Amino acid sequence: MSDVQSDAKKDLSPGMRMALDFGPVLVFFVVNFLAPPPLGIFYATGAFMAAMMIALVISWVKAGKISPMLLFSGVMVLVFGGVTLFLRDETFIKVKPTIYYVFIALLLIGGLITKRPTLAALLGSAYPGLSDRGWDILSRNWAIFFLAMAVLNEAVWRNSSTDFWVGFKLWGAIPLTLIFAFANVPMLLKHGLNLEKADEPPMPDAHE
Repeated sequence: MSDVQSDAKKDLSPGMRMALDFGPVLVFFVVNFLAPPPLGIFYATGAFMAAMMIALVISWVKAGKISPMLLFSGVMVLVFGGVTLFLRDETFIKVKPTIYYVFIALLLIGGLITKRPTLAALLGSAYPGLSDRGWDILSRNWAIFFLAMAVLNEAVWRNSSTDFWVGFKLWGAIPLTLIFAFANVPMLLKHGLNLEKADEPPMPDAHE
């Protein structure tokens, strides 16, 4: 990364990173709430796709790059959202988080099995001073969390209304992710994390 890009990355505040992570989901919720049923989910899906594209552009302009997880999430939103709108079948946008969670969990598990620091490669600057053991524990913890979230997403969308599922994405998935992230902080501190030097929130990107 060039010096210019490094300087630009510093301008991407924790608040902005949180907005890029969770802003599109908020847009999805608001549009689904305001749009007339039963087409609300389709209006919301279109708005979700647009908001994700805006997030990608902002990340590129502000940080000089797009994180791999944000890019992957953006591609998934465009693909599954596009299929949802084309086929007029909301199942595809509902199952997208499940696939995202499982993919990220398998990626982390694969890194642990092969002894490759997958999470460290993605989030090294967010956890300065963290030991190899700390990275392993963090990877394991997030893998378990994402698998649990995949099961939970499947349970919610298959057994509740569309409006309830949309609300769960905002009022359930996001708070659970934040709570779990901060619940890991004592372990991270025990294994060398230096919060004073951290330039990002103590959590991986959790777009879904």
